[in-house]
Amino acid sequence: MSETIKVDVAALIDASPIGRYQWLIFILCGICMVLDGFDVQAMAYVAPALLQTWAVDKSALGPVFSSGLLGLLLGSLLFSMLADRYGRRPVLIVSTLFFGMCMLLTALVTTLQQLMLIRFITGLGLGAIMPNAMALCGEYSPRRKRVSTMMLISCGFTLGAMSGGLVAALLIPRFGWQSVFVLGGILPILIALLMWRYLPESIHYQLLVRQQPEQARVLLQRVLSVPLPPNGLLQLAERPTGSMPLLALFQDGRRSGTLLLWLVCFLNMIALYFLSNWLPTLARLAGMSLERAVLVGAVLQLGGTLGTILMGWLIDRAGFRRILLPCFMLATVLIALIGHSVSSAGWLFALVFLVGFAVVGGQPAINAMAASFYPTTLRTTGVGWSLGIGRIGSVLGPMVGGQLIALNWTQVALFQLVALPSLLIVVLLLFGLRGSLGKGVTG
Repeated sequence: MSETIKVDVAALIDASPIGRYQWLIFILCGICMVLDGFDVQAMAYVAPALLQTWAVDKSALGPVFSSGLLGLLLGSLLFSMLADRYGRRPVLIVSTLFFGMCMLLTALVTTLQQLMLIRFITGLGLGAIMPNAMALCGEYSPRRKRVSTMMLISCGFTLGAMSGGLVAALLIPRFGWQSVFVLGGILPILIALLMWRYLPESIHYQLLVRQQPEQARVLLQRVLSVPLPPNGLLQLAERPTGSMPLLALFQDGRRSGTLLLWLVCFLNMIALYFLSNWLPTLARLAGMSLERAVLVGAVLQLGGTLGTILMGWLIDRAGFRRILLPCFMLATVLIALIGHSVSSAGWLFALVFLVGFAVVGGQPAINAMAASFYPTTLRTTGVGWSLGIGRIGSVLGPMVGGQLIALNWTQVALFQLVALPSLLIVVLLLFGLRGSLGKGVTG
């Protein structure tokens, strides 16, 4: 009998070039993230037209924005734990199909109360997309390109959010605000069917959780450019945690890193979602045309898309600390300057682009940092709870913003306040990336 050969799965993937099978996975997850970004941001682009059509006060949309983000929060917390138990693939497919159907229903609402309810329910499905897509792509990526790959996939979210502004600017004047939700519902249903046919489960998950080495062997062979030895025993250096995923986030020296990730994500999402949800409306109130006001939001996401791509490449080479610290220092200054530039279209577009580069582009870097910090059996729980806690900030940002706008705060004061979270992130990263978090991440 031939001697059994131990095969290190992670080492094989790390040593191999990225092949066609991995690119198929990345493309499917990337498209899913594009639709996630489009549908999450759809409400902000529809808001100016909805205010005009329904003749409601602008502050009434604050609870609508926040209800969708509350759904995102709960979806991130719940479905990330389900994915670490039942698999990334089934949760990703079912969630995509679910939020697509909810988007179609959104086009039928006629009252603010109905809109709040359906945006909350839609958010539950949307909340499962990012942690699962990032975990799956990260586990199929070689270590040398893992951060840039995860951030490239995350870039789909900002690309979808950006394209939503362009699509809304084209559709709303011709077909009404409902058309944005119709398109945002049909496309996810189609991609869910494609994922059901072509998307595999994670090799790491098959080995560690399902303990199905033969299925993992078939998947690994599709990734590698050379054949596996027939007597090879697949192994991973990681071991199952043996406890509930949520509790395990605080074990084995992960407690301080987990808390820091939660706080950084919370602070950045306060600023990110205030900007994403209110910039188009504030620009419209400052005298811009409806079409230009919608494009302000698209420029924010364009900056985020380019920031995500560039920062992923840089982090793989220089590490998280050297890139994220100057990123959020820049964000602090630029956000404060927006309030002085709302009346000048040229300056506003330039500042919003740069803020998008730092704040919107910085969020995928925070997500990638979380995915790098946690092992396979905790990865979607770790990323999902980081995003979920962060989305408490995403709920508070638009809601508090709506209240301050209703109190007639000046735009200068508003944006100075929104700059504070980025300043606090700088302080946290200065200390956190020297401690347990810095030791745990790979970038």
